[in-house]
Amino acid sequence: MRVLNIVVICALIFAASVVYKIKFDSTLQAEKVGKLAGQIRRERDAIAALRAEWARLDTPGRIQGLAERHLDLQPIKPTQFDSLDNLPPRPVAAEPATSSPDTTGGLPAAPEAK
Repeated sequence: MRVLNIVVICALIFAASVVYKIKFDSTLQAEKVGKLAGQIRRERDAIAALRAEWARLDTPGRIQGLAERHLDLQPIKPTQFDSLDNLPPRPVAAEPATSSPDTTGGLPAAPEAK
């Protein structure tokens, strides 16, 4: 009977140590999850700040001011445009394809010798 009591006490001590180890591991994992959640929150805040900065830098008024300050651009004058009379003539339309089957494999026909 004494041996049985010693075995049961050893089993209880072993079970208690296993439960304590599991609890300790789960506490460590919970701390890791908390740290990761904090990092995610900080990264999201940083992304939001960067998006706000991008929106501020991308405003048309700011870009216009930078262009006026740093680029030597002149306003467009009406004399810079040419009239439609000076456009080159429209190219001649290609001849329509014939309805005969193509035996050249898609290559244009060779010019005939005179």
